[in-house]
Order: sequence, then C-alpha cells, then structure tokens
Amino acid sequence: MIELDRTDRSLIALLTNDARRSNKELAAAVGIAPSTCSERLRRLQEAGVFRGFHAAVDPDALNIGLQAMIAIRLRRHGVDEVGVFQSKALALPEVIGISHVTGANDFLVHVVVRDAGHLRDLAVSSFTSWPEVAHIETSLIFEHVSKPGLPDLT
Repeated sequence: MIELDRTDRSLIALLTNDARRSNKELAAAVGIAPSTCSERLRRLQEAGVFRGFHAAVDPDALNIGLQAMIAIRLRRHGVDEVGVFQSKALALPEVIGISHVTGANDFLVHVVVRDAGHLRDLAVSSFTSWPEVAHIETSLIFEHVSKPGLPDLT
C-alpha cells in the first residue's frame, strides 16, 4: 500500500469532488508545480488509489423510474455458490451494486428498473429462478443520496 502525505490526500479530495479538474487547477489548489502534480497523480493511479473516474448521471435521462434493494438468501453459503451468484447478478444490466453482508440475508443487490412491472419481471425471471437462491425480499428505494468519495479516516 502506498504511503499518502497531506498533498496526496488533498489531491484525492479535490478529484473526489470534481474529477474533471485540470492538472493545472489541481496543482494550483495544492501549491505544487503542474509537472509534480502530474507525477503524483500517475503514482496514485499506478498504486490503485483511484478505482476509476465516473460521471454522475441523472436516472431519469436513462428511463430509470425505480430503484430497489433486493435482499438475497442463498440455499448454501459456500465459496462456489457465492461466486456463481455474484457472477450471474453482475451480468444483469439492471444490477448496479452488490454487497455481500452478514445477518439473515447473504446479499443486498441494488437494482435500477423502468417501473414496477420491470422490477417484477427481473425478480421472477432472474433471482427467483436461480437454483442457488433460496429467498428474496425486495425494498423500493424512495430516494438514493450519496456523498462523493470516501472519508479520510487517518
């Protein structure tokens, strides 16, 4: 794991809030030369600090009318079943996130769909028909709000 100093942490915070900032803007904001900034960013990328750079898209623009969390309980919780389930779920275009969790359920699957009919079809044609799935429970998401990035907990 790479050792991060205050400048690295500042660059990470700046990019977390706006990944489209230019190298020149970033360098000025943290008080270093653009060439130094470019080299630091390259080093951070090569070290795997950044998993990617993404655009936040309005769901309405893509005809997404509903979001839901689907709690999944597997019949068996072995390594093979977990891997098979994750692969199948990630192959569905409606799935935007999967969390492997503790408790009564094994997974929380975040899905996006056009409407209630699309959600029903997804549940019936996919999750409930898979042999490794024992139980599903669906919760509609009224509103999904998230902060960009991760907090620096050091």
